[in-house]
Amino acid sequence: MKAQPDADKTLNMILSRLDDMKAEETVTIDLRGKSAFSDYMIVTTGRANRHVGAIAENVTKALKETGIKNLHVEGLPNCDWVLIDSGDVILHVFRPEVREFYNLERLWAQNPAAAAI
Repeated sequence: MKAQPDADKTLNMILSRLDDMKAEETVTIDLRGKSAFSDYMIVTTGRANRHVGAIAENVTKALKETGIKNLHVEGLPNCDWVLIDSGDVILHVFRPEVREFYNLERLWAQNPAAAAI
């Protein structure tokens, strides 16, 4: 299945911002053909609450600057886990302990039994 060009452009812009902000352990999950709500999911880690918040604010600002209007952001007040839904791309920014606890990568793995090993 082919992603929309805008989805790829949004994905690349977010990944670039995450790299600029020194986000750690960034994983991109291709949801095309698996989900009707989004083309890509990105899971990344910030070192502490402030870092998680700074990453999320930077990405949100960049998305707005590129003209994405229907952003949905959750979790900014606490910055343990911030979700940014831009439509085509969903970004999860976690503190390390929270990411380990929820383990979203395992939930979306192609073979969940192999991911658990």
